[in-house]
Amino acid sequence: MTISINQITSGMGLNINGDIYVILEYHHVKPGKGSAFARIKLRNAKTQQVLERTFKSSDKLEDVPLEERRLQYMYNTDDEYHFMDNNSFEERIVPKQVIGDGLKFLQDNAEVTGLCYHNEVLNINLPTFITAEVTHTDLGLKGDSSRSGNKPATIDTGATIQVPLFINTGEKIRVDTRTGEYVERVKE
Repeated sequence: MTISINQITSGMGLNINGDIYVILEYHHVKPGKGSAFARIKLRNAKTQQVLERTFKSSDKLEDVPLEERRLQYMYNTDDEYHFMDNNSFEERIVPKQVIGDGLKFLQDNAEVTGLCYHNEVLNINLPTFITAEVTHTDLGLKGDSSRSGNKPATIDTGATIQVPLFINTGEKIRVDTRTGEYVERVKE
């Protein structure tokens, strides 16, 4: 379906030169002189490459109907990750590069949101926060303030993040998956 620039919203899918892109940001610009245009930040659904394009207000683009689905991570084999669609209970195989940096925070049986086009998963969105167990960290010595107050810790997904000195091995913490930062200690 062909749409005008004025109908574009963030999260929408577009077909540009045969490739599917997801709109990350959209800014409509009306300069004092000349015609209006749109500056759009796009992510290629296959390669995950982010680019910025400018379109005139008279341009027409092809809309791609994208569908969000709830998926549950099951297991992985080499470069393929297997998810179950929570609605149809079908298995979806997702290449490693589609998940990208989110891999380091993907937990067993994690519920994620998949952006799909014709039953093909184009993108995986992890929950914003996860609760993870610290599997290894050095002991923070009392009164040790020569460092910034943080130390490296490995969590149960295998990722290494910076945590405060008072966090010990075996404790559960909340981690922001967007930034990879420690948020808080989880009380059980």
